[in-house]
Amino acid sequence: MDIHAKTALLGSEWTQNVRLSVTDGRVTALIPGAEPQAADLRVDTLLPALGNLHSHAFQRAMAGMTEVRAAGKESFWTWRTLMYRFLDRLTPEHVEAIAALVYMEMQEAGYASVGEFHYVHHQPGGAPYDRLSELSQRIFAAAGRTGIGLTHLPVLYTYGGVAQEPLAGGQLRFGNDVDRFLQLVDDCRAVLAQMPDDTGVGIAPHSLRATSPAELRVVLAEVPEGPVHIHISEQLKEVADVEAKLGQRPVAWLLDNAPVDNRWCLIHATHMTDAETSALARSGAVAGLCPITEANLGDGVFNGSVYLDHVGAFGVGSDSNVRISLTEELRTLEYSQRLRDMARTVLVPGEGSVGHTLYTGAARGGAQAQGRDAGEIAVGQLADLVAIDRNHPSLCALEDHQLLDGLCFAAPDTVVTDLWSAGRHMVQGGRHVARDGIIADYRKAMADLLADG
Repeated sequence: MDIHAKTALLGSEWTQNVRLSVTDGRVTALIPGAEPQAADLRVDTLLPALGNLHSHAFQRAMAGMTEVRAAGKESFWTWRTLMYRFLDRLTPEHVEAIAALVYMEMQEAGYASVGEFHYVHHQPGGAPYDRLSELSQRIFAAAGRTGIGLTHLPVLYTYGGVAQEPLAGGQLRFGNDVDRFLQLVDDCRAVLAQMPDDTGVGIAPHSLRATSPAELRVVLAEVPEGPVHIHISEQLKEVADVEAKLGQRPVAWLLDNAPVDNRWCLIHATHMTDAETSALARSGAVAGLCPITEANLGDGVFNGSVYLDHVGAFGVGSDSNVRISLTEELRTLEYSQRLRDMARTVLVPGEGSVGHTLYTGAARGGAQAQGRDAGEIAVGQLADLVAIDRNHPSLCALEDHQLLDGLCFAAPDTVVTDLWSAGRHMVQGGRHVARDGIIADYRKAMADLLADG
């Protein structure tokens, strides 16, 4: 397959009339200044597509159900209670239909891949399915149907809190001891032979409140390669509970007690001291940020300016999927910093374009977090590509050097015209190629769910 772009972002440079060849899902040739050939797919402006590094797909179906104030103060913890009630009604068929919708929406928004932080493993009440990996298999099926690149991250979730309380209620669907968790990981890896070559499996110890230091050490020893994702310091109560139990704040404890390096992604590294922030940046790990969800849940604001001053890697994810918008994640990340600091153009070290810093940084960080050969358009990299229409009114007046600022701060997601996930041309003319069937199946699943009361 050959693509001709009027303009393409190659590394940090805008290049005109780029002809690009894709073979077996990877970029095999780049020719700047080339004339289009008759058989070329022609696009306006070509960018590296981002990876969505953190998703709980099933929560998409909850969107709009938790925005009501009850007696008392609403918080992450009251939202979590409602989430447990909702997931207790989900069947494997619901999980697959929801995930397919979510992944389609991600691709139409410009994401070529997803890191699925998957923690719903069992039946309501906690009994395993006949096939331990039943619900993971449904995630693989949804990825296969949509063509999105998938890094599947089975979650180790052992306890109901940092004091090692037993699981209860909705948490029972999450629970595995270490041995059963490792079996689950093996079962998921066995599926890879049936999936595209760019599919991967990592691990996700849920958090320092849902597993123990001893279990964490065992799992890391048994799985020495591949992505490791962990929720780390999303809420002030979480920080206080971990400090009371382990003697350190979550980020500080993890950096001192685990081999944190570039295979790690710390999700919601929201509440950090400056010392923790600089130490995380130096570790080589990725800070996994989900600005829309973090705003929706009232989590707090990432220590972004200090982190970028220390050249920390970062990426973005859609987490609860209450809203799936790549551009809105990036602008919310920057706007949260502006509101906190009462300043403009915060997330750019020194001088330069904020949009360029946000977009290219998240492209590199998202790829790193997923263990994916992507993040830029280059020979040998996966063809994770997105084309946008710069003739859209939000972009048509901008020069090349302003384009990513316009994309991040002014444009709607509908500027996306085409998207390739490892060379699979899944969005064409702004629509996913399987859109109608996926939406029909989702509506059927939701009707079934609502019929159950």
